[in-house]
Amino acid sequence: MLRFRCSFFFTFLLLACAAIAQPTETEVLPLDELKPGQRGEVWTVFRGTTPEPFTVEVTGVLRNALGPGKSLILCQLTDPRVQSMGAVAGMSGSPLYIEGKFAGALSYQLQKFETVRYAGFTPAADLIEVKDRATRDHANFAANTAPRPSGNVLAIATPAADSPYQPLQPVFTLGGLSPAVADLFAPRFAAMGLSAIALGGSTQSGSAEPAGAKLQSGGDAAPVTPLVPGAAVSVALATGDITLAGTGTVSRIDGNRITAFGHPMLSLGDVALPMCAADVVTILPSSMHSVKLANTGAVIGTITQDRLSAISGTLGAGPQMIAVEVTVKPASGAVRTLHFSVARQQQLTPVLVASGVSQAILGSNDAGLANGFKLTSDVQFPAAQNLAFATLYSGPQGFAQGLSEFVQGLAANLQNPYAKTFPDKVAFYVEALETNPAVTLDVFQLSRSTARGGETIQATVAWRDWQGEAHRETVDIPVDPAWAGKNLEVVLAHGRALDELTGRPRMINAGELRSFEAYLAAMRDDRPTDGACLAVVERASLFTDQTVATPDTPGSIERIARAADESRFRTRSALLPLWEKHLLDGKLFNPVVRRALVVVD
Repeated sequence: MLRFRCSFFFTFLLLACAAIAQPTETEVLPLDELKPGQRGEVWTVFRGTTPEPFTVEVTGVLRNALGPGKSLILCQLTDPRVQSMGAVAGMSGSPLYIEGKFAGALSYQLQKFETVRYAGFTPAADLIEVKDRATRDHANFAANTAPRPSGNVLAIATPAADSPYQPLQPVFTLGGLSPAVADLFAPRFAAMGLSAIALGGSTQSGSAEPAGAKLQSGGDAAPVTPLVPGAAVSVALATGDITLAGTGTVSRIDGNRITAFGHPMLSLGDVALPMCAADVVTILPSSMHSVKLANTGAVIGTITQDRLSAISGTLGAGPQMIAVEVTVKPASGAVRTLHFSVARQQQLTPVLVASGVSQAILGSNDAGLANGFKLTSDVQFPAAQNLAFATLYSGPQGFAQGLSEFVQGLAANLQNPYAKTFPDKVAFYVEALETNPAVTLDVFQLSRSTARGGETIQATVAWRDWQGEAHRETVDIPVDPAWAGKNLEVVLAHGRALDELTGRPRMINAGELRSFEAYLAAMRDDRPTDGACLAVVERASLFTDQTVATPDTPGSIERIARAADESRFRTRSALLPLWEKHLLDGKLFNPVVRRALVVVD
C-alpha cells in the first residue's frame, strides 16, 4: 500500500512538472489556424533569469494592422498576475505557445487604463522572416568581424502618441550615470527614440574590457545562464563602466540564432550591437506603463538585425565597438578613469561618448574641478591617424552650459562621410586647473589707426584674471607695404570666432572634401581654443578648394572650377588673415573686438 502511495505521489509530481514545462523545439502554429477562445501560455521572466508562464486567451487576428501582410494577434491577458499590470515594457518578445506550438511574441500595448487587459502579439512567421534575414547576413558577419556598421540616419518607426498600437518599447536603462547626468541627456536620448531611465544597473566593468578589441562573451565574469525562449536579453549601445541597454525577451532560438522583442528597437536595419545577458530585478506595476527593472550582464553575442517585426542576432562573440577612456586628474585626490565601449552608429556614438565624459566631470563627489579644467581629446582612427584637441572650461557649470557645442564638436570628429571606418578608440584627459582660466578684457587699442608701409604700430591688450590681478601686454605689429589701399581691420578674438570670421564654417559640408585624409587635415586646421588671436585681416572674396582658401582668384578660373564641381569649389566673402599672433595662452577669452586700420603709401 505504501509503495502504491509513493508511486502515485511521484506520478502526480511528474504530471505537475510536465504541466508547467516550457515547450522546446516547437513547431510553428500558422496564423490561419488561430481561433477565438484558444488558450495559450506566454513565457517571460518576472524576477531573476528563469522564465515563468502566464495565461492568455485568443480574441482574434487584426489583419494588416501593422501594414500590408503584417497582422497582429489580439489576446486577453487572463492570468491574475498580469491583470494588475498589463503588458509590461521589457516583456517585448515573450513567446506565445498555443497547443504546444509557437504562435508569436508579445509586442504591442493596445490601451492604457483599460478595465480588461489585452495585448498584441507579432505572428511567428514574421519573427522567422527576420531570423532568416539574419542567417543570410551571417556570412558577411563572419567575413568582416562584424556587419557593416549602420551609418544611415536614424529613422525611428514609433507610432504617434494617439496610435492604437504602441510597441512595448524596450526599457533602455542607464548604468553608471548619476541621475543629474541622466536628466541632462534625457532630451537627447528622447530625440533619437530612446526612452532611457536611470532606474537600472549593470554587472559589467569597463576595466575587464579589452580597449578597442572585439567584445567576447564570458571572460572572468560570473557564468551566464544559457538563453531559452522567454529569457530576458539586453541589446547594448554602450557597455562597461557606462552602460546603456534596452531589455526585452527572447522569442525563439534556432541553433545559435536568437530572435527577440517582436518589434523594432530603433528601426536601424542592419546593425552590429552587443547582445547581453540580463537579470530582472523586479517589475514596477503601473496602470499606465509597467516596466521591468534589470541589470545588464556580460556580452553573449551580436544583434545584426533591427526590423519591424523583431530583432535578431547570433550567440557568441560581440561586435567591434569604439573603446572610450576618460581619465580625470582632480586638484587633489586620486586619478580616476572610466572605461567603456560604444556602438558604431553615426548619430548615437557622439551622444553616448559625451554622456560618459559628462559623468566623469559632473557626476563625482569631489569638487576638484570647480576652478576650471582642461579637456584633451584624442580620436584614434585606424592606420595611426589621430585627431587631438584641447579645450578649456571655467568649471563643471561652464561645461554643462556648453554641452551642445561639445556634442556637436564630438560629432564632427567622430562622423566620417568619406571612408568606411570608425575610430578604434577615443581617449579624454580631464586635468584640473589651479585657478579659473576666465579673463575679463579691459582695454584693446591701437597706438594709431593710420600707418605707412614699413612702420610699426602697437596693439595694447589689458585684462583681469578671474578674481585676480590686472595684466597688460603690448604687441608690435609690423606694417607691410603691400597692405596699402586695402580694407583692413585688427581683430582680437578667440580661435573659434576667428575661424568663422575667416570663412571656416563650424561644421564642414561633406561635399567640400574628397577624401578621408583631406577630412582629417581640415579637422586639424582649427585654431587653438584657449587664449586670443590678434590678427590683421582684409575683407576679401575667397575661392576655396576642399576648405583651402585662395584670394583674388580670376573669375574665369572660378567659373570653370565651379562648373566642374560646385560642392568642392566655393566662393565666399570673408576676412583674409595677413598677420597673426596668439596671446593669453592657457586663458579663457570670449570677446570679439575689431579696430579699423588704414595703410597709406
